[in-house]
Amino acid sequence: MKLLYKPISLVAGVLAARAAKAAFQSLWSLIDDREPPKANTEAATLPQVVAAAVLEAATKAAVAAVVKRAAAQTFSHLFGVWPVPAEPRD
Repeated sequence: MKLLYKPISLVAGVLAARAAKAAFQSLWSLIDDREPPKANTEAATLPQVVAAAVLEAATKAAVAAVVKRAAAQTFSHLFGVWPVPAEPRD
């Protein structure tokens, strides 16, 4: 089943990346009218650069988690089995 899930996972990953980028841009536009600063942007302050990096990372992680979970649930609904084996809990 893992082999059958791989293409679904790849497509979901691409969609998640696009959605995360759009979500980050929307969130950043609420904070600042300018583009998010890169680490080597001279005019940006350190707090601005760090805030942009933290917000971007958090947005990407959250969107990726939502999309991965939705893909796994959809796969499970269609095929009747969870696509990834359960991890042992300590």
